[in-house]
Amino acid sequence: GLAVLAGCETSPHAALPSQPAEAVEAQTLREGDVLKIAFPGAPNLDTQQTIRRDGRISLSIVGEVVAAGMTPAALEKDLMQRYSTQLVSKEVTVTVMSSSYAIFVTGAVMHPGKIISDHPMSAFEAIMEAGGFDNAKANSAAVRVIRIEDGQSKNYTLNLKLVLEGKGAETKLFYLKPSDTVFVPEKFSWF
Repeated sequence: GLAVLAGCETSPHAALPSQPAEAVEAQTLREGDVLKIAFPGAPNLDTQQTIRRDGRISLSIVGEVVAAGMTPAALEKDLMQRYSTQLVSKEVTVTVMSSSYAIFVTGAVMHPGKIISDHPMSAFEAIMEAGGFDNAKANSAAVRVIRIEDGQSKNYTLNLKLVLEGKGAETKLFYLKPSDTVFVPEKFSWF
């Protein structure tokens, strides 16, 4: 009977994607990012924009531009084309001033709900932001991170009990992606 239950779980080491590579990947812009868009040849066009929920920014002359899902370099190219008739020097720089995203913490924590972060946040930090484990009920050894990737739900199980005991450094550094849900299950109690 037990083999069936274990079938969905991979070994904890295989399940954790390694993180540092992520930071090296070109940053993809997303809603909530604050962009500084500078036109070295036409400083009067310089602007600071927040990407709206629909993934767009609104710029003078060219109007609505989809920014979410692009890298800053791709957006620079796109804007150079859109502004080509306006610009003497074909230069546009896009800088991400700040980036914020939502993650959700639910289950046996003191303050479940949505957390907005503007920096990479680990599952452990997210739980601490949510007031920490509800120690009377939380099973910190089986915390789940639920992530939607390519339209499918993936679960990663983290043993954060080790982190609380000062062990399991790689588990402590499990970084969350936007819209991840951190679920802290309750311990079984026999009444």
